[in-house]
Amino acid sequence: MTFLKKSITLLAIGLSTVSYAQQMPQYSQYLRNQYMVNPGAAGMYDFLDITIGGRMQWLGFETSPRTTYLYASTVLNKPKVRYNPHIRTSQGVIRNPEVQTGRLKHAIGGQLLADEYGAYRKLSITGTYALHIPLSKNYNMSFGVNAGLSNNAFMQERAMVLTEMGGYSGPAMTDLDYQQYVLNQGNLNYLDIGAGLFVYSKNLFFGISAADLTKSSISFGTGSMNFDPRIHFNGTLGYKFSVSDDVTLMPALLAKYMAPAPLSIEGSLQIEYKEWLWFGLSYRSSNTAVAMAGLNISEKFKFGYSFDFSLNPIRNYSVGGHEIVLGLMIGR
Repeated sequence: MTFLKKSITLLAIGLSTVSYAQQMPQYSQYLRNQYMVNPGAAGMYDFLDITIGGRMQWLGFETSPRTTYLYASTVLNKPKVRYNPHIRTSQGVIRNPEVQTGRLKHAIGGQLLADEYGAYRKLSITGTYALHIPLSKNYNMSFGVNAGLSNNAFMQERAMVLTEMGGYSGPAMTDLDYQQYVLNQGNLNYLDIGAGLFVYSKNLFFGISAADLTKSSISFGTGSMNFDPRIHFNGTLGYKFSVSDDVTLMPALLAKYMAPAPLSIEGSLQIEYKEWLWFGLSYRSSNTAVAMAGLNISEKFKFGYSFDFSLNPIRNYSVGGHEIVLGLMIGR
């Protein structure tokens, strides 16, 4: 086998490895919308909660991972609220909306996701139903189920191969091994099923969720592709406590596991001022630090930004990653 063929083989193996690690997108802003990592969290608030975001990872590399997403959820049986014309509207800072507990709720949600990494692209659309059961006046437990379709494609124009001179070039279509690899690619669709359990109050949250439960058992399309969907498990835990009348702290933990990848742990600490302006720091076991900030712009809009910085040798080649989020609170 020539050097070029060996390089192509290594490239295919490398892309397969990346597809294992990147099957589910990485989020830095999940603390502001738990629905992004657990379907059971859909409907925590009694209004239409929409999150629109974009993420650029490992900037400095060509074809680095890029994710665009939209999450929306709402409660079906909203409580009736009577208008009182004598109540004065608040001025000044806009505080966080209150988490609603203590009653039975039915919630629905939806997700749109476009995720690109290397020469691969994943498009998915998912619907969610969640049942919220009151444990007490201050605590609810919810069960959520996701169901949708995921479209996976190989983008030949973005594939890069090593040349015999040690540099990079576009696909070498004269190489028989590469031609066979491309011919086996196509456009496959998988059924996505996920589920989650979520317990929450105004200050506490705990959740367990699983995605891609059906793996590749239900699919349609052409080509063998290089996708092998694996079950992903997420676990979250966080607690908010007051430091003063205006300042709160919230330590949180996110654990992610997908065989055969190692367990990933992310610890976060978020500080809020008057439940309006917030800052946060996170550290991932992949040797990545994250700085975050955001605020409630108005009663309907909130904004968040985060910057990921690698602490491993990859920092010599990448300037980090950015994630920008806009939240809409309709009917608050």
